[in-house]
Amino acid sequence: MRRHTASGVCASAMTTHDRSNTQRNLLSLFLLALAIWLMLTSQAAARAVPESFADLVEKLSPAVVNISSSQKVKSGAMLLPFGQIPGGQMDEFKDFFEQFGGQGGIQEREVQSLGSGFVIDPDGYVVTNNHVVEQAEEITVRFQDDTKYEATLVGRDSKTDLALLKIKTDRKLPFVTFGDSDSVRVGDWIVAIGNPYGLGGSVTAGIISARSRNINAGPFDDFLQTDAAINKGNSGGPLFNTKGEVIGVNTAIFSPTGGNVGIGFAVPAALAKPVLDQLKEFGRTHRGWLGVKIQEVTEEIADSIGLSDPKGALVLDVTEDSPASKAGFKPGDVILKFDGKDIEEMRHLPRIVAETAINKRVDVVIWRDESKKTLGVTLGELDESEEVADTPPAKSQMSDDDKGEEVLGMKLAAIDGELRSLFSLSKDQKGVVVLSVDRKSEAAARGILRGDVISRVNQDDVATVDDLKDALDSGHVAGAALDVFETEPAKDNILFNHEKVVCTPHLGASTDEAQVNVAIQVAEQIGDYLVTGAVVNA
Repeated sequence: MRRHTASGVCASAMTTHDRSNTQRNLLSLFLLALAIWLMLTSQAAARAVPESFADLVEKLSPAVVNISSSQKVKSGAMLLPFGQIPGGQMDEFKDFFEQFGGQGGIQEREVQSLGSGFVIDPDGYVVTNNHVVEQAEEITVRFQDDTKYEATLVGRDSKTDLALLKIKTDRKLPFVTFGDSDSVRVGDWIVAIGNPYGLGGSVTAGIISARSRNINAGPFDDFLQTDAAINKGNSGGPLFNTKGEVIGVNTAIFSPTGGNVGIGFAVPAALAKPVLDQLKEFGRTHRGWLGVKIQEVTEEIADSIGLSDPKGALVLDVTEDSPASKAGFKPGDVILKFDGKDIEEMRHLPRIVAETAINKRVDVVIWRDESKKTLGVTLGELDESEEVADTPPAKSQMSDDDKGEEVLGMKLAAIDGELRSLFSLSKDQKGVVVLSVDRKSEAAARGILRGDVISRVNQDDVATVDDLKDALDSGHVAGAALDVFETEPAKDNILFNHEKVVCTPHLGASTDEAQVNVAIQVAEQIGDYLVTGAVVNA
C-alpha cells in the first residue's frame, strides 16, 4: 500500500509540473502571437489612407522656403526669318512681334525666377534646384513667417539639377532630414510642399507612381514619379514620406500645357544627398571618371557579338589618355560589371562610375571576342567644365541635298569640320553622320535620327560611307549591329524647359518669355507648332 501510495503521489506531482509548463508555453505563444498581430496591424495602419496630413504638415512647413532669384538679361531681336514662312502668313503677325521687340534693339531688363527649397541644417543650408538659381545675381529666401534672408550660392550641379544655398542668421532654423528613397515602393503615400505660382506654403499629397524614371534630363536620371500636384514654382521643394523624411527634390513635370497633369518627377534622396554633401564640403562635385562613350546593347548587337542577353554598356569610343585608355579598353567592349556591380542597363554605368571614389582601383568585367575578361582601372576625376557648351553650333551653309549619299533610306556623310560644328560633335568623334532618314526605311524603324553618328557596323569601324556599305554585307539595317552615337535631339515642335526657350522650324528660337508666348500663339495659328507633351521644369 505504501508503495502504491508513493507512486500515486509521484504521478500527481508530475502531472502538476507538466500542467505548469504547458500553461507557460501557451502564455508565451499567446504573447508572441499578440506581438506579431500588433506589428502587422501597425504596418497596415501605416499603409492605410491617412485620415489627415495636418500634423505632418504643421511640423514640416516651417523648414520649407520660397526661393526668388533675379538677374539682368539683355533681350534683343527674336530669331524670326520672316521670309521663310510659307505663304506670307507672318505678315499679319509682324506688328504683334515688333511690339515685343522682335525687330528692335537690345534692351536690358530684370528677370525674376520663383521656386521652392528646404532647410537641411539649422545653421542655414538650403536645398533647391539648379535651374531656380542658375546665373542669379540675387537670391532671397523667405520662410513661412515671412522672414527674409539674402542667400549665397555654395555650389550647384547641373547634371542632377541641384543647388545648395547658405543664409546667415543667429537663430537656429527649423530643418528637415533626408530619408531612405531606395526603400520607397510604388503606391506609398507622399506629401509635397512648395511655392507653386508664387503661392507659398501650398501642400499636395499623392503616391509614388513609378521609380527609376529616365526623362533625359541628365546622365544620372533616376527620378521618382508622383501623381501629387506639382506646378511651376514647386521646383526645389521637398517630397516627404509619411514619416516626415525628405525622399526627393521636386524637379520637373510632364505636361502638354505647362501645368500639372499628375506626372511629376523628383530627384531621389539617395542621389541628392551625396551631391549636396560634396557641394557643402567642396563647393562643387567630385565624380569618378572612366573615359568612355557608351550606348545601349540591343538584341541585334548582343546577337552579333555572341552575348546571350542584351545587357551592359557598349563602348563606342575611348578617350585618349583616359583611365579607360590606360587600362586597355577598346571600342566594341561591353562593360558587364563595374566594381562588383552588375550593369543591367547602359544608363546605370555613368552614375555608378560617378559615385565611385576618385583614384580608386576597381575591377571591370567586359565582354570581348565572345568571352569575359577582367580589366583593372584606376579612376580619374570627371572634368565638370566639359558639360556646358555655351556657343551654339554654326548653321550649315549647305543644304542636305548638297552633300551626303543615300544608303538604305539614310542620307549619310563623312564627318568634316562643318558637320562637326553643326551637330556639336567632339573633335575625336569618328564615323559617318546621318543627315536625314526616310520615315519608311528600316533605319527609321531602328530609331536612327538625323544627327546620329554611325561609328561601327558589325564590330567593323566606319569612317566613310563606303566603309559602311562594305560592312552592311547583308544589304539591310535590321539585322546589323550598329554602334550609333546619338547627338542631342532637335527641339523642333516641342516646348523645352517651358519658360526658357521654344524652337520651331520656321520661327527660330528665343529666350524671352513674352516672345516665347507670342511665338507659340503664332505657330499654333499657322500649324507649325504642336505641343504633344514635354518634360518641363516645375
